[in-house]
Amino acid sequence: MSLQKDASARQPVQPDPASAPPLWWIIAKQELIDLWIGGRVLILLILFSILMSTAAVLQNTESQISAIPAAEMVYLTLLGSVSFGVLISMILGADSISGERERATLEALLLTPASRSQIVLGKFLAAISPWPAALILSIPYMAVVARGDAVFGQAVVIGTLLGTVLAAAFTGFGMLVSIWSKSNKKSLLACLLIYVILLIPTQFPGGAHKGDLGYFIQQLNPLQATSAFIEKLLVNNRTLAEQSGYLVATLLSAAVILVVLFGYAAPRMRLDGGAPRLFGKGGKGAAVAVLVAVAASFLSPLPAPAQEWVPGQALEIGIDLKYKTVNAGDEVEFTTTVVNNGPRPSVPLNVAMNIIKTQIGDPVDPEDWSPERTQALDPIAPGESVEQSWVVDAILEGDFLVYLTVVPTPDGPEATSQPVSSPGLHLTVLPFESSNPAGVLPVAIGVPVALILLSLLSRRSRRWRRGNDAAGAAR
Repeated sequence: MSLQKDASARQPVQPDPASAPPLWWIIAKQELIDLWIGGRVLILLILFSILMSTAAVLQNTESQISAIPAAEMVYLTLLGSVSFGVLISMILGADSISGERERATLEALLLTPASRSQIVLGKFLAAISPWPAALILSIPYMAVVARGDAVFGQAVVIGTLLGTVLAAAFTGFGMLVSIWSKSNKKSLLACLLIYVILLIPTQFPGGAHKGDLGYFIQQLNPLQATSAFIEKLLVNNRTLAEQSGYLVATLLSAAVILVVLFGYAAPRMRLDGGAPRLFGKGGKGAAVAVLVAVAASFLSPLPAPAQEWVPGQALEIGIDLKYKTVNAGDEVEFTTTVVNNGPRPSVPLNVAMNIIKTQIGDPVDPEDWSPERTQALDPIAPGESVEQSWVVDAILEGDFLVYLTVVPTPDGPEATSQPVSSPGLHLTVLPFESSNPAGVLPVAIGVPVALILLSLLSRRSRRWRRGNDAAGAAR
């Protein structure tokens, strides 16, 4: 009896499992402390803030000279934060398991009560943590370059949603490579190579993606699809429904990678690395399936035989402004009036704006000049007229002619209509004389300085704790 009492007295008191935090959270917390308090992520964010500050000053200066629209500058700033934040998370994911394996600490981690899936989940949450920080740091830069434009709010919402999905996909991919790599060098090299391959097409000019095959390939790349989707919504004022096809690759890649990571790779994580076998001990290893996109050429239908012109509606379009001289960066507002001079109501109409440069030079992209290039009109009754308001941003110096065209809706697939053009609005755009990037310098200087101070305080706090621990041990 006494022996039983002595044995029970020597047994440690077990904590209440109900009150203990989940094991994945304990792992995530320790990883977050190592990454953030240890200073690894802070150094990367300081580098990120310096790059963002340099880019913001250069972009703002270029905007003052070339009158780059605020929407385009916000888009470029958001794209930089997404690209850098995703890259940091992917690198941390690539180091998460193979780094432990190379430092000979993975075995001790596997011997803890935490399951392999809990270990992977905790490390995943820690690896993706730099992305929200990168997004928060980019908000002041976007606010400065937006100059009060409503596109700022749209950019924050779109960037938060799509950036998080993209960060989850690349972090999960980095961890998959890390789980199956036997060395940390191979894991990091493979992830960086894939990232560069996916990033390069986003730098191609827009003309490289023309045609059905070009747009199809563009939508297969998650980085490129996300970049194109954000640009078309923020810069080109397209609708979400029109560009929803660009979201498929981003959402699908994130879903597939996370399912493979947590449903297949994590429970089968091995101490020595390598992919798990699919066919038992005698199998040849994991089967690798490569999906090859089949290029299909879409032939346009043969043109219909020439039709005689059907008598159309007697439409007329006028403009209340004939000419104007402005500085680059100014807005020009004008009104058009569409009149139905015919004896019966018109068909539904579309009014489209176009801009041409009167001198020989590069063609003008009207989407960069106006937030709204086309407007629809309901049928106009005989003798009635409808006014429409338009805004043009003068972004380049030179002589330009703005004109609008009324396009009646054809009656059917074998019918046509007669467009009617307005008189031209002659715009003389003078160069912008000042290139002072006022407003951006406080943010460009303040954010890196604040991060550097935070890093110094974190390092000083670590030294202070170590000194207290040493003094306590000496006592």
